[in-house]
Amino acid sequence: MNDPIVTPRWLLARMYEPGLVIADCRFNLADPEEGRGAYLRDHIPGAVYLHLDEDLSAPVREHGGRHPVPDPGLLAASLGRAGISRSSLVVAYDDQGGLYASRLWWLLQYLGHERAYVMDQGYSAWKAAGFPVTDHRPVTIPASYEPAPRPELLAEIGEIRTISAEGAASGAILIDSRANDRYRGENETMDKKAGHIPGAVNYFWKDTQHADGSYKSAEELNEHFSGLDKDREVIVYCGSGVSACPNALALKRIGFKKVRLYGGSWSDWISYEENPVATGEA
Repeated sequence: MNDPIVTPRWLLARMYEPGLVIADCRFNLADPEEGRGAYLRDHIPGAVYLHLDEDLSAPVREHGGRHPVPDPGLLAASLGRAGISRSSLVVAYDDQGGLYASRLWWLLQYLGHERAYVMDQGYSAWKAAGFPVTDHRPVTIPASYEPAPRPELLAEIGEIRTISAEGAASGAILIDSRANDRYRGENETMDKKAGHIPGAVNYFWKDTQHADGSYKSAEELNEHFSGLDKDREVIVYCGSGVSACPNALALKRIGFKKVRLYGGSWSDWISYEENPVATGEA
């Protein structure tokens, strides 16, 4: 199955199949314990909980952004504790439009794990459909996860500087996945500097979805990203490397082959005082 997005009904039909791991990735940046509390109240039966800060990010340092990409070995250890192995079929969900579920999806791609999916619409849609929920925490049998990292999916600061300076001549395009007012530098509530990386274009990650939180169809996504050349390298970034992941998911859904993530994103870029900052439209 090439489509990285599955429906709640698809998951309902398979939720007790051997080898399936359901990962609850609910999270709130303003209250890091809210997602875990929501999971403890109720979740999809059998789901394990993965925390953005503790499981899906490395510790914050001077550089690397607010949610650094974790070391492959440490990430593999977290996945193994959750009962995930390289042979697992992983379906992630959250209740924030796929924001955190797609972070797990991307990290699994980075580790060479192709059997990873995001459940469309999220947990509220699952409950609204009358599908089963529970407060029972499953007994998790630890697994051995053997990562096969794909460093080509990750862009580093030196490459971003070159692409920003060279523009189209670099052969790559930078996509800023944040809301347009943050991209333009008019409203910044998360980071110390406002604006965007010079040369980047803006595709807000939420514009890949309908008002009800469901992902747009392939036809709609092709229209949304019609200004991009599928043969060019695309590097997505956001504030900290999280909300760029739904864009990476959507681009993969419509056949973009050369999509990379700038893991540290804007919060890493501005940690280097010498890096230029652009404001306004591209």
